[in-house]
Amino acid sequence: MFLLNRYIRSSVSKIKCRRYQQTQAKVQYPNNLPNGPVFRNAQFFSERIALRDRIAGYTYANIFVSANELSKEITKLVQGHTGERVMFMCPNDVNYVITLWAIWMSGQIAVPLSPLHPKNILLYYANDTNSKLIVTTPEYADLIQRVSRNTHSRMHVLDDKMQLNCAQKAPVSQSDLDGGLPLEFYDNSKALILYTSGTTGNPKGVVLSHKNLQCQITTLVDAWKWTQNDVILHTLPLHHVHGIVNALLCPLYVGAKTIMLNKFNANSVWTYLLGINAKPDDRRISVYMAVPTIYSLLIEEFERVFKDDAKMVEYIKNTLKNKVRLMVSGSAPLPVPVYERWMEISGHKLLERYGMTESGMVLSNEYNSDREPGFVGVPLPGVSVRLVESDEESGELRTILECTNNSGSLDFAQKVYKSENHKGELLVKGDGIFKEYFNRPEATRKEFTSDGWFKTGDLCEYAADKKKFKILGRKSVDIIKSGGYKLSALEIEVQLLAHPDIKECVVVGVDDDKWGQRVVAFVVLRGEKEMALEDLRSWADEKMPKYWVPSVLRVVESIPKNAMGKVNKKELAKVFI
Repeated sequence: MFLLNRYIRSSVSKIKCRRYQQTQAKVQYPNNLPNGPVFRNAQFFSERIALRDRIAGYTYANIFVSANELSKEITKLVQGHTGERVMFMCPNDVNYVITLWAIWMSGQIAVPLSPLHPKNILLYYANDTNSKLIVTTPEYADLIQRVSRNTHSRMHVLDDKMQLNCAQKAPVSQSDLDGGLPLEFYDNSKALILYTSGTTGNPKGVVLSHKNLQCQITTLVDAWKWTQNDVILHTLPLHHVHGIVNALLCPLYVGAKTIMLNKFNANSVWTYLLGINAKPDDRRISVYMAVPTIYSLLIEEFERVFKDDAKMVEYIKNTLKNKVRLMVSGSAPLPVPVYERWMEISGHKLLERYGMTESGMVLSNEYNSDREPGFVGVPLPGVSVRLVESDEESGELRTILECTNNSGSLDFAQKVYKSENHKGELLVKGDGIFKEYFNRPEATRKEFTSDGWFKTGDLCEYAADKKKFKILGRKSVDIIKSGGYKLSALEIEVQLLAHPDIKECVVVGVDDDKWGQRVVAFVVLRGEKEMALEDLRSWADEKMPKYWVPSVLRVVESIPKNAMGKVNKKELAKVFI
């Protein structure tokens, strides 16, 4: 960070920031890219740099050729079959892209793994998918070998020189960019299995087809204005939709460049965002996507290093505001204080969106809209949403509101009153929605209505005056009924996270004879701080309605999460109450 400080100090007086205008280079690909897996588009930008990691930069052509070579090995290892589940564990570098493309070129279904998952979870995934093959790199070989020995999965370790060889490949001809199976195969085949955890039972494998991915990618490319001139800084995990689809497949689809860090580090991210010691072509980061925790850590680093130097503060804001065209936050609720502080630092109103593993992105703030914290915008083009409530006697779902985004125009099937807000469980429809949980037909049926709507399990509000949607939390655990009020645990958590001493918090409702439910907050404090319930209630007095304020406070060292990194609120309440 010393070098970063020195660079900025020496540059502030010399550089006058100008708004970054993307170059209007002649596009070498058709206006409407063909359907099919992302790797098929490599031919249109073969000599462009697709990805740069800590080792080197790699052209689209070289990644394609390396993936094609690996795909032939995979085909042999699965005895020439297609549709086999192939698990793979690679670091966040070019090996990941090569392996993913190779699995698809061979006609198999990719199951990405994370080194953060413990062995028992990896064993579960291998057995649940009945994977015939696990592909990995030398650094994870010992772990994967233990998994392979205890399952029916064969292990294949990538050549430790594959990464370097990919960077050094000689220029290729157009004929070298012919690989994969006929397009008709991908029109009717499965592409990915991503695991998601529910509140009960084991994680379920969400099956996404190539058509699902094609729809998700092209929708976001249009909505978020992706072009081949974009450069995205990628710091997200690569076993979730956010990291795979939003931040990797979208840029690869249009011929943009991805700068991929092996893992998130606040110092490194600031260095790249400000173009410090970067190669000339990598200095213009134009897109960044992260989760709220990452933005919080970047803010902490800013406060620690920069905030007391007015010139540096101005330089950083000008640089981010004028060079970065899009900053996105997702995968978790964005606390208002984080939104507001990031806007002060960067000049960016973070674009919030909503999606799930099963659906990809379905709601998003519009690219040129005036964004507000807490709102996730409107349905993306081609997506239909419905808000419903369950009849207490019959259990049948009653539609409160239904609308579809038809080429940018919202068409409402139910009358919407301008002065009213509409709340209910969010149901969605669209070509990006998954078709099944792997080998779980009954679980799949439970998640869809009889007329084909996917039940997200999230409670949502449509604010008629703002013409935007807002997620209130999970239907099962995030709505607390206390003293006749329906409270959103999510909204209370957002408020509590504004407390300067609270690092992390979870709010749950527990049964109470008098109130129906009481509001309970589990909090992790910063450093050596201490907190009593009365301290919290006094602080919250002017920050939220009195019936929102927790009546029970539990200060804990950490909040337990499952292997998927999620909090089981029902179990949390049982353990601590």
